[in-house]
Amino acid sequence: MREAKTGYIEVAFNDPLANIPLDAQFSLPAKGVTAIFGPPGCGKTTLARCIAGVQRLPSGFCAVDGEIWQDETTFRPPHLRPVAYVFQLSILPSHWSVRRTLLYKASKSTPTLIDFDGVVELLALAPLLKRSPSHLSVAERQRLALGSALLGQPRLLLLDDPLIVLDRSAKCEILPFLERMREKLPLPMIYISHDIADIERFADHLVMMKDGFVSAAGPLNVVQSDPALARRGEAAVCLDTLVGGYDGRYGLITLRLNGARLLIPGVPLRPGAQLRLRIAASDVSIACSPPRASSILNVFPARIKASLPFDDAEVTLVLALETGRSGVPLLARITRRSFDALRLSNGTDVFAEVARAVPLGAAERGLQRVPRSA
Repeated sequence: MREAKTGYIEVAFNDPLANIPLDAQFSLPAKGVTAIFGPPGCGKTTLARCIAGVQRLPSGFCAVDGEIWQDETTFRPPHLRPVAYVFQLSILPSHWSVRRTLLYKASKSTPTLIDFDGVVELLALAPLLKRSPSHLSVAERQRLALGSALLGQPRLLLLDDPLIVLDRSAKCEILPFLERMREKLPLPMIYISHDIADIERFADHLVMMKDGFVSAAGPLNVVQSDPALARRGEAAVCLDTLVGGYDGRYGLITLRLNGARLLIPGVPLRPGAQLRLRIAASDVSIACSPPRASSILNVFPARIKASLPFDDAEVTLVLALETGRSGVPLLARITRRSFDALRLSNGTDVFAEVARAVPLGAAERGLQRVPRSA
């Protein structure tokens, strides 16, 4: 009989009789945000329903933080699983005020995760408390749905593509609140989406699905360097860095990454704050020796782990930066001519030249700006 591990979300479902045959297995840390990514119809929602206990498969295993919800002899129905499920378009009581909707949920649970006032502050719901959910925008309704879910004091939050019904403006409105939840609450979240841009912004771990099958699972930047994503035209890797300082003379933020230093243009940010960078494969070039003079500020020793054909003219390289104790993954897209001219191959030691690194969600993540004289 399988044992559950403390500190992990463990899933194993295999059902060849389903409309979409499901073969989903992964074990990831029960903290932060685990994103499940794949095209529409690949089985993401089916997997979420199995985790929530809404859909029961004859055989399967599901455990959260050492607590078994389903195995060969056990099956907890949905109301006995400490999980909150937020749908794409949540159904809310239109005849109640926002305050009453929240209080109704809060009255059923003893606060262990967050209380009423904490939810109102976290999701900026104070201006909405007297209004009816029917008079809220779609983004405001989703914030209310998130607040109601949190007041149930869950140990796991399932978000089933909650941004799919939002336009770009509404997405920009609600994404900072999801980031704030991730940073402020000790609550593991599973986020289902087919939009890799949303996932890149705030997910910690990534599960890739196709045709009901989990093809890869692990830390976000590691799975981003998996061939299935690395071959995409918009291939990129996201790296979490720490703000180390600011060069006021040139307007550059100093960032730390596993012992390495990066410089990017920007405004001063609080030292020690976390900043996520998106580095596109197309913004990384390769040199066989360290450049003596170059306009590119960020150059790192690296090793080629894999070379993936992109098209007739280009190749995508999967790199491991030689920084700190373990190689940080990075992607580079170069021409086949350069690949051959530099005599590159798997295992070759090179220098990765990062021409551009884009900060993701810096302002919304609560990074406090400091005076430029700092």
